[in-house]
Amino acid sequence: MTTTFDRLCAILARDYPLQPAQLTPDAPLESLGIDSLGVAELLFNVEDAFGIALPAQPVALQTVGDVARFIDSLIAARAGAAAGQAQGQTGGQEETPDAPAQPLAALAPVPAGAAALP
Repeated sequence: MTTTFDRLCAILARDYPLQPAQLTPDAPLESLGIDSLGVAELLFNVEDAFGIALPAQPVALQTVGDVARFIDSLIAARAGAAAGQAQGQTGGQEETPDAPAQPLAALAPVPAGAAALP
């Protein structure tokens, strides 16, 4: 089974001149030559590849592992929302409309030293 980290590494290897040995969870994005613009481009590709919508709030993504954990959290949130909707449709909880997805352009780079994802 392919993990989120594996899929992310495939995207990085496809889009950047990186060696597989460089792609470790603790590898800083900056050391891989991925600046704030590169992170924005990466997140566009992540949205498409994983079928997720990114939030408008800025997120500190300093390492490859941070990005993988962020993707996992968005996938889990989407699965939880889908389960809640299914329960609402079967008479469990009241159904509420989803908030519209925010455009990726609303994501702003987070300065170095900002708190990273748990």
